[in-house]
Amino acid sequence: MITTIMGDVNSIGKTYIHEHIALDLSSHKKDPDTNYNDVDEVILELKEIQERGIDTIVEVTNRGMGRDVLTMAEVSKKTGLNIIASTGFYKEPFLPQHYFNFSDRELIKILIKDIEKGIDGTNIRAHVLGEIGTSYNEIKDTEKRLFNIISRAHLETGKPVFTHTTLGTMGLEQIEMLNNNGVNLEKVLIGHTDLNGDLDYHLRIADKGCYLGFDTIGKINYQSDENRINLIKELVKRGHEDQIVMSLDLTRKSHLKKYNGIGYSYLTDVFVPSLINSGISLEIIDKFFIDNPNRLLK
Repeated sequence: MITTIMGDVNSIGKTYIHEHIALDLSSHKKDPDTNYNDVDEVILELKEIQERGIDTIVEVTNRGMGRDVLTMAEVSKKTGLNIIASTGFYKEPFLPQHYFNFSDRELIKILIKDIEKGIDGTNIRAHVLGEIGTSYNEIKDTEKRLFNIISRAHLETGKPVFTHTTLGTMGLEQIEMLNNNGVNLEKVLIGHTDLNGDLDYHLRIADKGCYLGFDTIGKINYQSDENRINLIKELVKRGHEDQIVMSLDLTRKSHLKKYNGIGYSYLTDVFVPSLINSGISLEIIDKFFIDNPNRLLK
């Protein structure tokens, strides 16, 4: 079973694997654009993708990132989308004060409570441990501790682990930490790998059994979508189509259409047609959106 905001389901259909509905990183980034709080516009845009056949959003906002499960529930009701909630801690410098005040065991208990009982005094339960991250080209001691905590929570709950790689770096090092802690790598999504243009990097991650997050589609200031498509074609050619999942990771108001951004429908309306035009079949694309997310999350 897969736990959504509204309860447990057997299947989640077509899925955006790494998104945010309510998020606030503005206190650290000192940028009001990163207070992602236009719920009405988010609802409007999510209705659009629901009409285009998307069934589920995995919402990876966690502790210290402005997670708001009541807003998630409102959005789920108004859009008809399944929404899957997450728990964990992000990365430096976004770790909340209680991350430093509590012991490892106390933090693990908090995460397990989010999964088994409910988040913030509600009966809304998390299904994903993530997004947990590392810094650009380095892993800080606080982040090493985070991966140890999440590993233990995974071993006690069996829940999938979703990571954040800053600009696509340190994914292999993340895998090494998780593997050394006994985490089932077939339940690990290495996030934002599409920000790294090195095919060998992708192949080495795939060879470990992890999922590859092509989950910043449309963010062309970091990586062109043409490069993303070329990477996907090479990975499919080499037999890794069962390990690719997709999303946009919208995190700023300026990413929304109302503010002249690409919006949630960019993936269905622009990128998927480009994939088809490049020679990727609909059958394989369905793996990216249906088969692979369902397998990862069950």
